[in-house]
Amino acid sequence: MLSHFCFAEVPVFQTIFREVTRKKVLPLLSIVSKHSSKIEYPFLFLVFVSFLIAIVPIINGQNFHLSPEFLDKAEKKYGNPARRRFVAWENLIISDKSKTEREKLEEVNNFFNQIQYVSDIAHWGQDDYWATPVEFLGTGAGDCEDYTISKYFTLKSMGIPDEKLNLTYVKALTYGVHHMVLAYYPTPGGVPLILDNYVADILPATKRTDLIPIYSFNGTSLWLAKQRGKGKLAGSSSRLKRWQNVMQKMTEDMG
Repeated sequence: MLSHFCFAEVPVFQTIFREVTRKKVLPLLSIVSKHSSKIEYPFLFLVFVSFLIAIVPIINGQNFHLSPEFLDKAEKKYGNPARRRFVAWENLIISDKSKTEREKLEEVNNFFNQIQYVSDIAHWGQDDYWATPVEFLGTGAGDCEDYTISKYFTLKSMGIPDEKLNLTYVKALTYGVHHMVLAYYPTPGGVPLILDNYVADILPATKRTDLIPIYSFNGTSLWLAKQRGKGKLAGSSSRLKRWQNVMQKMTEDMG
């Protein structure tokens, strides 16, 4: 049993982004290249990640705003209760910026844990569907991935750095199922706090002995639990595609 969540870095997301970078970002960078004698690949990847972040509004809490048009469209699609949920979400994100990170964790965890749990099969008619925060709040239901994804993007939009947040696949021993939680690292390499829709309290991983970590990821990186063996791909390619699909859907949801 792990005393806390410990992962070895595996840089795989560069592969996911490479084709989109070639088609969408490099033409833009050609303008920059006229004024620079050399552009290194790491710089290109960094620019692409910045570009991706820029087109996903909910990652930037300072500019976060749900327009009347968005709210009207959401109400027409999901109903008036959904409109109220979106307004509450916006208020949560733009609330007092002087709050501590722990206070933000508590508020976001409590906010999303009020939403009804429904399995993907019952809710979406699919075995494993990853919903965006808009889909999750709009329909007012979802499963563990949906809670975790929404908490992740909301906390990022509230100013918590990406490197402190990992979406983490675990084995939940109490229920005997694979499960997803959000891990928050107060310090690099330290013991994370776990945000979980199964357990209301935010506890350090050392107290969550009911969870066995499998792999973990965030906006740019993927990690594998060390004792599972270095060099093994953390999760199937289909799961990486689901994360990519979430990012794409978010640009459409918030566009």
